[in-house]
Amino acid sequence: MSEVSDKEITGAWVIHHGRKLVLDSNGPAEFPAIDEAAKAATLLTKLGQSNQVVIPLAEVRAIAVASGLNPRHELNGLLQVLEKKRVVELSEKEVAVLGVTTRGSLGNAADMYYDADPTPYEKASISLAEIASAAPVRRVDILEKIGDEHQLSSGQVHDFLNRAEEIGFIDKEGEGEDRLLFNGNLFRRDSVVKSQKVLSSLSQPEQALVVQIGQELSKSGCLTATRVEQVLSKVLFEKLIAAGVFDLNQVTNEMGSHVYVTSPSAFHKFVDPMIDDCFDMAKSLVAALSYGMTSRPSSQGRIDMLPVLLGKLITGREIGPATAIGQDYRVLEINRVVKLRPDIRFPERYYMTLIKKEVGELALHVLTQGNAYAQSLTDLPSAPMSGYIGPEESRTSVRKKQSVMSKRTTRDILEAVRGGRSFR
Repeated sequence: MSEVSDKEITGAWVIHHGRKLVLDSNGPAEFPAIDEAAKAATLLTKLGQSNQVVIPLAEVRAIAVASGLNPRHELNGLLQVLEKKRVVELSEKEVAVLGVTTRGSLGNAADMYYDADPTPYEKASISLAEIASAAPVRRVDILEKIGDEHQLSSGQVHDFLNRAEEIGFIDKEGEGEDRLLFNGNLFRRDSVVKSQKVLSSLSQPEQALVVQIGQELSKSGCLTATRVEQVLSKVLFEKLIAAGVFDLNQVTNEMGSHVYVTSPSAFHKFVDPMIDDCFDMAKSLVAALSYGMTSRPSSQGRIDMLPVLLGKLITGREIGPATAIGQDYRVLEINRVVKLRPDIRFPERYYMTLIKKEVGELALHVLTQGNAYAQSLTDLPSAPMSGYIGPEESRTSVRKKQSVMSKRTTRDILEAVRGGRSFR
C-alpha cells in the first residue's frame, strides 16, 4: 500500500462533501470552493484514463449530463478550471485529457479546492469530517476546538455545526449539545479495534451472531442483505448499518434493486480504504464482474476464468464479443471505466476494453485475494446491472428510516466506539 498524503485525504473529503451538497438546494452557494472542486474532480475522473486521450466535445457533454452536471451553465466553467490546472486542453470541438488515475484526481481536487480560496466554514467542514472519522465526538467537546482552529465565534460554530448536520457532512445521534457526531467512514480506519468495542456493547447472543457474520464475510467478502438480516435480526442489522459497521451496496437492474453487505475495510489489505475507491468505481466493477461469474448463462458470455479475463483487460487487450458485455457494463461505460463497441456482424454482441487500469487492478485483488464478492451473489437474478448505489448513500437511506428505539441502540454502539474520547 502506498503512503497516503494529506492532500489526498483532503481531496477525498472534498469529494465526500461535494456529493452531499448536490442534495442541498443552497449548499453549493454556501460552500462554493468545495462544490466547484468536487464537481471538477469528478468530471476529470470520468474523462480521464491511464493514458492521454482526446474526447469529442459532444461526448464530453454527454458525460457531464450523466454526472448530473448542467452542460450549459456548469460544464464550460469546470473545463476552464481543469484547463487552468493543466490536466485538460480545450479546443473548439474536443477535449484532450492528460493521463490521470482516480487517486490522482483526489490530489487535483485538493489543489482546486485550495485555489478557490475556501472560507473558514469550508475549512472547518474538512477538519470536522477528519475528526469524526477517527471516533464519534460529542458536539460540546468539539465546539471550542473548531472555533479556535478556524477563528470562528461561539455563535458561528453553533451555526456551522447545525448546517453541517443538515447537509450531511456529518451525522448526529442524540439531542442537545451532548449529541454524538460521526460519519460513515468510521469503520474504514482501525476497524479491528473499533469492531471489538462494538462487540463489547452488545449482549452475548448478539455478539455471537455478529461474529458469525464476520466469519462469513471474511470467507466470501460479501453477503446478501437478506442473509445478514436473517442471522442478525432486522433491529440489530439496522443499528449496525446506521453506525457504519457494515456497508450496503445496491445493484439495480430491470428485475429491481438487490442489496448486499460488505465490510467497510474490505479493501484494506491492498489500498487505503479512505482513498483508493473514493468514487466507488472498483466496487461497481466488482459487482458487474460478479454478475458475469454467477448469473450469466454460458451462451451469453458467462465468465469462467476471471483472473485471465481481468489480466487481459489490465494489459489493454479487448475481450468479447458477448451479449452480456453490452448489458452488464452500462454503468461502467457511462463512468468511463470501460469502453464498449458492437460486433459488426452481430450487433447484439459487444467487445470491451478497460479504460482505467488501476480500477481493474483493484477489482482483481479484491476478487482473487481473500475478499471475493462473487460467491455471495449467486442468489441474485440474471439481469443487466443498470445502476449502482454505494455504501454512503445506502447508509444514509437506512438512517432516515430508523425508529426512535433503533436510533437509541445505534447511539449505544457509537458510545462504545468513542470510549470516552474528548477534544477538550
